[in-house]
Amino acid sequence: MSTALRRMLRACWVPLAARAARGYVAGPGLRDALETAGRLSRQGFTGTVCYWNGDDDSPRRIADECVSALAGLAGEGLNCSLSVKAPPLGFARHLFAEIVGAAREGGLAVHFDSLAPDACDDTFALIAEVLASYPRLGCTLPGRWRRSLRDADLAVDLRLSVRVVKGQWADPDAPDLDLRAGFLAVIDRLAGRASHVGVATHDAPLAREALRRLRGAGTPCELQLLLGLPAGPSLREAAAAEVPVRFYVPYGLAYLPYALSRALHNPRMVWWVVRDLLRGGSSLLPDEGRPAVGPRDVRCERL
Repeated sequence: MSTALRRMLRACWVPLAARAARGYVAGPGLRDALETAGRLSRQGFTGTVCYWNGDDDSPRRIADECVSALAGLAGEGLNCSLSVKAPPLGFARHLFAEIVGAAREGGLAVHFDSLAPDACDDTFALIAEVLASYPRLGCTLPGRWRRSLRDADLAVDLRLSVRVVKGQWADPDAPDLDLRAGFLAVIDRLAGRASHVGVATHDAPLAREALRRLRGAGTPCELQLLLGLPAGPSLREAAAAEVPVRFYVPYGLAYLPYALSRALHNPRMVWWVVRDLLRGGSSLLPDEGRPAVGPRDVRCERL
């Protein structure tokens, strides 16, 4: 595809996708995330709040947002953690020191999201440094990366809370690695060894098997779900396994799951965008007292 055509498609696609994807974030601002987390809390769920930054956001701006989020969660008395992405923060030690200081003051956990494989070593180096001043940290391990088995050993040694996901980015050295097999391989590596594991998937059969293995090994665990995606089958698996459920509550820039590069290879995404544009007024959460099931029928293989 020519550069000019791709540029033209992007100019048309991005504003439509951004509007459609609003259903997958709490809203553009922190207050939106706090209100959503509060509603989830009243339904018996915990949460993880994360600011999804824009490309133009500086590390300073992102860090300020993280500190404000921690202060807001503490002020509301919500049982939530904060997720951060180290690369957009430039792996800046002084900025993470501020975030950790705010977490310590509010008694809240900080979790590191995973991005591309080439960011892993720097992220774990940062985590190891931060642990010296604050132990309530966690990391994310994608099942589709071969290195995740080694990283699982490191997470156990550091006593990190671990979130296991299928993974958005393929392993450059093993692009065809089976997502579900890789996911369960990481689960097996953590079972009986990790301090806590979050099974982060909307794939209900996979969630059932992962929770079974972790509970069989006596490993503290929970199910983790992304706000806005269908949750009913996975919630039933969590109830059957008698484990708690945590919702990942992003706010800020709405872009998931409509990247242009994926849409070009998956024409169904065009229909998803049209459908979600038409449903633009749908509520993210149901009425209180009912199960928090996401309203949109999105099929996202990394979840």
